[in-house]
Amino acid sequence: NMNMNMNMNMNVNMYSIFIATILLFSKVDMARSFSPISPAFASPVSFHRHPLTETSLFTVVVEKKDGVEIDFDKEEEISTANRSLDKVAVTGATGRTGILVVEELLSRGINVVGIVRNMDKAQKTFSRWMEEEVKDQNSPKLTLLKCDLGSESDLITASEGCDAAVWCATGFSDAPNVSFVQKATSLLRIVLSNASFANTIDSVGISALAKAFKSVNSEVQNNPKVVMLSSAGVTRPSWDDDKKEKFSGSSDIPIVRLNPFNILDIKADSEEKLRQSGVDYCIFRPTGLNDKWPSNSRPIFSQGDVGVGRISRQDVAKILVDCLTIPEANGKTFEAFTLQGYEPPPSINTALGRLRLDKEGLPSNEVLFATYTAMQQLLPGEKQDSAALAMGQTYEEFDEGRTGRLGDRGTEDAEGVAPNPTS
Repeated sequence: NMNMNMNMNMNVNMYSIFIATILLFSKVDMARSFSPISPAFASPVSFHRHPLTETSLFTVVVEKKDGVEIDFDKEEEISTANRSLDKVAVTGATGRTGILVVEELLSRGINVVGIVRNMDKAQKTFSRWMEEEVKDQNSPKLTLLKCDLGSESDLITASEGCDAAVWCATGFSDAPNVSFVQKATSLLRIVLSNASFANTIDSVGISALAKAFKSVNSEVQNNPKVVMLSSAGVTRPSWDDDKKEKFSGSSDIPIVRLNPFNILDIKADSEEKLRQSGVDYCIFRPTGLNDKWPSNSRPIFSQGDVGVGRISRQDVAKILVDCLTIPEANGKTFEAFTLQGYEPPPSINTALGRLRLDKEGLPSNEVLFATYTAMQQLLPGEKQDSAALAMGQTYEEFDEGRTGRLGDRGTEDAEGVAPNPTS
């Protein structure tokens, strides 16, 4: 009996170990399959489909190091979050940031509707993508639609069948029935007064997208349906004098000081329309866009519109696309710059989860000032004096006493950086 009991105990123990081993490996496999790691900030060994060469979303990656080719043959599944998005509309698809957003979406296996105003430009811009699509019928599909972004009905029609949208456009209506005099008059009225922004595509288009996606059903109900690319600084022209003085490193930077064509006021007005629309949304305000700034850098998020710094358009595009599948981004407005030399986190979910919902109001003045003083220490350059820069002058040029491309501070050619309508 004793031997029988011992054998039974051993069998039970072995069985327990066997079950535990199965569960352990199952958990590891499940954790890997359903990892929240964001494709936007993948490791240097990326399994993303290259937008112009590869033909499957995840494929063999060949890395060359010291003249030796190393093959990383690994199959990965498209994340659960991406599978919930079949098709995304992108306005301003041929703008410098819009192009990167389109490519980022396609690289994640998501079909794209590029809403443009100049079809010839769009077809040339994405010609290599279109050729790749013909070669591989399984690749994500890019559809280009010509649309007047100043027409609510046109924009709603163009976005039909899409699960979500990314707004990357800025400018004025390009409708053929609007004369040059009407466009010029509209522009002059906006320049002279910030009281009316009714004819800007931001004002009409954002409201139209919100209307179009308010009733769209999604597999993931808490994700943003409309993600808006705005700009840091949009609220600063409206700050009172005391706040401007207290946060001078944010309020006296060139884009806020000059505010060409009231572009910041236009964006602020459009942001508020989106907040009041009732659609699930997210508003991202990047700081200074700089194509020479290293991409795949660590984003530093903040709220309250006090952020100043640099960020590459590539990282902006990744954040915009990430937000489409991050519930923590829903109902929030935030700014971001990136730190050169610091790798990005595997996911921005945690960082966005710490931010306040817009309906909760702004952080207190004490929190804002603490955020501001910390972020001023993270500025590029040696002197780190953002308020002393001229429009078009880099921090490095300022450190070296060199004049920027638009002239000395106070004499800059603001029209040289005025936003052109994006297509």
